[in-house]
Amino acid sequence: MSYLRKLSGQTAIYGLSSVVPRLLNYILVPLHTRVFLQEEYGIITEMYAYLAFLLVILTYGMETGFFRFAAKEENTNTTYSTAFYSLLTTSLLFFATVFLFSDSIVSVIGYPNNPEYVIYLGAIIAIDAFCTIPFARLRLENKAKVFSSIKIISVVINVSLNFFFLALCPKYEFLQNLYIYNADIGIGYVFISNLVSSIFVVIILLVFNHNLLPSRFSVAKFKLLLLYSFPLLVSGLGGTANEWLDRIFLKYLIPDEQNPLYQLGIYGANLKLAVLMVLFIQMFRYAAEPFFFSNANTVESKKIYADVLKYFLVFTILIFLGVSLFTDIFKFFVGERFREGLSVVPILLLANLFNGIYFNLSIWFKLSNRTWYGIYYTFAGAIITVTLYFLLIPKIGFYGAAIARLACYIFMTVLCYYGSKRYFNVPYQVGRMFLYLILGILIFIIGYFIKINNEAISFLFRILLIAAFLYLFIVIEKIKVIPILNSLRNDSKRS
Repeated sequence: MSYLRKLSGQTAIYGLSSVVPRLLNYILVPLHTRVFLQEEYGIITEMYAYLAFLLVILTYGMETGFFRFAAKEENTNTTYSTAFYSLLTTSLLFFATVFLFSDSIVSVIGYPNNPEYVIYLGAIIAIDAFCTIPFARLRLENKAKVFSSIKIISVVINVSLNFFFLALCPKYEFLQNLYIYNADIGIGYVFISNLVSSIFVVIILLVFNHNLLPSRFSVAKFKLLLLYSFPLLVSGLGGTANEWLDRIFLKYLIPDEQNPLYQLGIYGANLKLAVLMVLFIQMFRYAAEPFFFSNANTVESKKIYADVLKYFLVFTILIFLGVSLFTDIFKFFVGERFREGLSVVPILLLANLFNGIYFNLSIWFKLSNRTWYGIYYTFAGAIITVTLYFLLIPKIGFYGAAIARLACYIFMTVLCYYGSKRYFNVPYQVGRMFLYLILGILIFIIGYFIKINNEAISFLFRILLIAAFLYLFIVIEKIKVIPILNSLRNDSKRS
C-alpha cells in the first residue's frame, strides 16, 4: 500500500520537527524537576497551560483554513498573504493588550509580584501565533527539511539557555558577574529562554527565507478563511480546554490544605512521561493533515482513511504498552520528589491514544465543510471534562484530572465516529480495531499488575508481552513480513 508508505515517510520526516524538539525539551524535565520545588514547577505548568489556550485563540483556525483553500489553488500567494497579515495584526494587538494590563492580569491569576511572567508569556504567544502561517506554507510546499531545521534549532536555543541560566550560572561566580544572571528571577528564566528562541524563529522565517514574505491582503479571501476557520476556532477552544484546563482547575479545586501547586507540579511532571504518545501524534498530524486533503478527490480516499486509522491505532497501542509497562525506567527522567505520581501515567497515555483516534476521525467534517460539528464534539467533551473535574479533583486530586481527560476523549471519539458514519461513511474496521484495543489493555493489565522480583526476568516478561501483541496483529492482518522487509531493504539501497 504505497499511500501508507508515503504517509509514514512524511511522518518520519516531520518527526524531525516534532520528535527531536520535544526530546530536546524533554531534557528540561530532569533539569526543572531537580532545580525547582514542586510548587515552582506547578507555576510553570500553569503558565504554559494559559499559553496553549491563548495560542488557539490567536491562530483562530487559520492554519487549517489555509490548507483547505491553498490546496485548491495553483498560486497560493493571496491565501497565504491574507492569513499572514490577519495573524500579524491580531498578534500585535494581543501583545499590546497584555503589556498594558499585565499588573491586573497577574493579580487575577494569583502572582501579583511577578507581572514579568505575563509579559514574557504574552510575547511568546504573539510570536508563535504569527509564525503559524509561514510554517504552514512550508508544510504545504513539502519543505519538511526546512521546517524541521528551524524547529530543531529553535528548541536547541531554548534548551541551551535553560541549562545556562538554571544549571551553569548558579554554580559559577564569574557568570554571575556578567550582569546577565539574577538568582531572584528564578523560573522567569524558563520564559526568557523560550522568548529568545521564538524571536530567533521570526528572524529565520522572515529574513533568511524571502519566499515566505507576503504580497497582498484580500478582504474577500479573508471572509472565506474566517467563515471556514471560525468553527475550528470554537472547536479548538473546546479541544484545548479538554487538553489543558486540568492544569488550571487543579490549582482551584484541590483544597488549600492539600497544597494545590504541589500536586500541580507532580501532575505536570508526570504528564511529560506521556510525551512519546504525544510526540507520535504530533508528527503524524503534521504529515497527515495535508496528506488527507491532497487525497480527498481520489477514488480510494475513504479506504485510505480507514487503513490509516487502523495502523495508527496499532502503533499507538505499542507506544502505550512500551511506556506504561516500563515506568520503572522512565521514572528517572523526573526528579525523585516528583515520582509519587507515576501511577497516573498509563491513564494519561490512554487518553492521548483516544485523542489521536479522534484526530483521524475528525477528517470527515473538515473535508465535508461541516466544521461546526467539531464545535459540538469538543464542547460536549468539555462539558464531560469540567463536570468530572468538579466531581473528582476535590476527592482524588490529579488522578481525577487524568480520569476526566480519558473520559472526555473516549466520549468525543464515539460522537465523531457516529457523525462520520452518518455523513461521510468511511469503512473503518471497528470490530477489528476494538479487538486490538482490548488486547492492548489486557496485556497492559497482565504486565502492570503481575510483579516479578527478578528484574531481568521481569524486563523480559514485559518485552514478550509486547511482542505477543505485535505477533497477534501480524497474524490477524495476514501481513507478509519478509516481503515487506525485502522491499524496504531494496528502497534503502536505491536511496
